[in-house]
Amino acid sequence: MIFLTRFDGTEVVVNSDLMVTVEKTPDTVITLTTGDRIMVKEPIEEVVARAAAYRHRVLQGPGVRADAHDIAAGMAAGSGPIATAGGSKES
Repeated sequence: MIFLTRFDGTEVVVNSDLMVTVEKTPDTVITLTTGDRIMVKEPIEEVVARAAAYRHRVLQGPGVRADAHDIAAGMAAGSGPIATAGGSKES
């Protein structure tokens, strides 16, 4: 799940597994497998980076979570180390 911002300023959490396309028209429009379309403020590159970062965390397996910096940055890719359940940091 990734956090994004609608144009009215409300935050929306999107299941990145349901994304079919992300388009720049000139605004960023996400089309889901359900056929729903969501327009967000973030540029297309940021949406892709957040989806990739989320997928990376999922593939790390149980016990891996985003650190506070990832959450504050909207879970953007490359935003910082990932904290593990044991409290250690990985780069």
